[in-house]
Amino acid sequence: MFGRIGRAAVLRPWLTIAAWIVAAVALAALAPQLKSTGDQADFLPSHYESVQAAEVQERAFPQHEQPAAIAVFQRSDGGKLTAADKSDVAGISSRLQALGIDHVKRVETNEQAVSPNGRIALASVVATVEDPYDPELVDAVEELRAEARPLLKDTELKLGVTGQAASALDSQEASGDTDAMIMSATLVLIVVLLLLIFRSPLIAVLPVLIIGLAFMVATGLIATAAELGGLKADNSITAILIVVLFGVGTDYILFLLFRHREQLRSGQAPKQAMITAVTLVGETIASAAGAVIVAFMALLLSTMGMLRTMGPSLAISVAVALLAGLTLVPAVFSLLGTKAYWPSKSWRAEPKHVLAGRVGSLASRRPGAVAAVTGGVLAVLSVGVLGFRAEFDMNSSLPQNLESVRAMKDMERGFSAGQSDPTTVYLERDGGSALTASELKAFGAELVKVEGVDTASPAVPGQDGRVARYSVVLEHNPSGSKAIELVAGPLRDTAHRAAPEGSEALVGGTTAVLADIETAVSHDYKVVFPVAGAAIMLILGLLLRSVVAPLYLMLSVALGFGATLGATVWLFQNSQGKDGLLFTLPVIVYLFVVAIGTDYNILMVARLREEIEQGRSPREAAARAVARCVPTIGAASVILAGTFGVLMLAESSMLQQMGFAVAFGILLTAFVMAMLLVPALTTLLGRRAWWPGHKVGSGPEPAPARTRDEDRTPV
Repeated sequence: MFGRIGRAAVLRPWLTIAAWIVAAVALAALAPQLKSTGDQADFLPSHYESVQAAEVQERAFPQHEQPAAIAVFQRSDGGKLTAADKSDVAGISSRLQALGIDHVKRVETNEQAVSPNGRIALASVVATVEDPYDPELVDAVEELRAEARPLLKDTELKLGVTGQAASALDSQEASGDTDAMIMSATLVLIVVLLLLIFRSPLIAVLPVLIIGLAFMVATGLIATAAELGGLKADNSITAILIVVLFGVGTDYILFLLFRHREQLRSGQAPKQAMITAVTLVGETIASAAGAVIVAFMALLLSTMGMLRTMGPSLAISVAVALLAGLTLVPAVFSLLGTKAYWPSKSWRAEPKHVLAGRVGSLASRRPGAVAAVTGGVLAVLSVGVLGFRAEFDMNSSLPQNLESVRAMKDMERGFSAGQSDPTTVYLERDGGSALTASELKAFGAELVKVEGVDTASPAVPGQDGRVARYSVVLEHNPSGSKAIELVAGPLRDTAHRAAPEGSEALVGGTTAVLADIETAVSHDYKVVFPVAGAAIMLILGLLLRSVVAPLYLMLSVALGFGATLGATVWLFQNSQGKDGLLFTLPVIVYLFVVAIGTDYNILMVARLREEIEQGRSPREAAARAVARCVPTIGAASVILAGTFGVLMLAESSMLQQMGFAVAFGILLTAFVMAMLLVPALTTLLGRRAWWPGHKVGSGPEPAPARTRDEDRTPV
């Protein structure tokens, strides 16, 4: 099948290229734009308590307003606020409101907004939109900060703005243009490394153009599927699509070009060499892509809409990269022939593969020692996973000199940390009668008794008296682990138990959402990972026609996952004293290390199978396969790892964690697992690795070599 696909692309190159260009232009012109969304349903399904609490809020208290940002006032000398200072706070708040800044509904303060110790005063910034992360609201906070500075000149006050919208602004500015940084770094890495590997300007540039065209097609298809097929997707997927498409796209192009060059050296004509290359590695590329697609589609089993949205979008992008690798790449390079490698003439001579040969020799001659050492290193690194703690406070990763971070610390000098984002508790009567005053008072008293709760406001009844709302201020950071544990455990337990007979209590707010996300993530790890692993094993079994090989391949993948996450825990959590690591880090490692990194294992084991089929012994097959695959795997992994490694330059520790984990995991997968562990295990198992399918010497004979003169004749 792959031979026919390659032959069609090579013999009709202009038609193939034209079809891709037409598809890209049509989708760019006709496909709808991906839109951003802040819908809570994108994160959690409706059966979670925080979502149900939000529904009660919408139904019973539609006019309830939560501050999007908080202005924190204090004296420049750090002393207690005087009467004149408090008057200045009120005046500045009034003047800021009078400016009529877009999306700012009110800037208000009162006597209750002064801390008990008299050192801090607060002004609430109430927005006209509900989503505190709305881009226009974030811009409004930036304008409010700028307008406030001159108002402080004739006072003894200093001001800092914190809260969700302010943190979003600072996070955005601290991260800089991450998408642009990733894209630029990716392009530079691809061009420079391909130039070093092939010493050809055309090969350095063409993959970038090919993948760019595939990117246009992929984004158009995703947007169209979102519009017509009910697929949920938004423009936040763009950054990750860049990495996925350029990562796997470059991998597939390298898999093909290295094999094309190998066939040229054997004496085949350029067109026939490309057809043979597609024939030989097409199944490998398709299996690698299939494993990645299955892994991404397994995210549909997630309870979190954020991950369910991501899965199909990424699967579409990988499918497009696969199609481009099997059709567009052969078509383009069939037109260029050997000129694609100009001015280098290295394609004519067989390379010595000195380093690669030594690696292959090591794996084949000392397979037991290699397997023991590499497996032991991975196992030791994996121990770090036992200490993994999830961190849900995104603001903890921000540089400490940012205004929102400093203002939050200043606020905590006078108020509890939870003052910035109180937890909301709703009490609702199941029947038709209203809640009584005594019931409301007794319920509120129980909430205050919970250890870790600072204050609970008096009940605010709804219009019909059947629902009441309590604003509960916690002693802890609303996004921190202590607050999440408090809400998920003692606070919810107390609220549920203390609810009067015939009523129901629901705990909502940011901390409650994070508590439910923690539960959802824990559930997803137990469901998504095993299903994806089983599906990848099935694909490997179909590719290798073996039961044994997929088992030890997946074992090595599991070790690689554990080693990557464990090393990140030791570096960032233990060495740097972090409270925890990004809660989505295991999913990120799963997506980019397990799913995409498996490509290298598939390439290696497919070449091992090919060498065995040609009658070589397991040791000879391992030595030859490693020597042939090391350049391909090395180049592809360095490009992909380098792309993510750029994130380590960001100021946000969350981005640094992500960059290190993926870069380290990809290099570990390529240089330890694919080049050493997998060949060593395959050599140790010998013919048993391919049971019950392949037999030594049972495969097809190698394709006959063609002379370069035959390039003038029809293929």
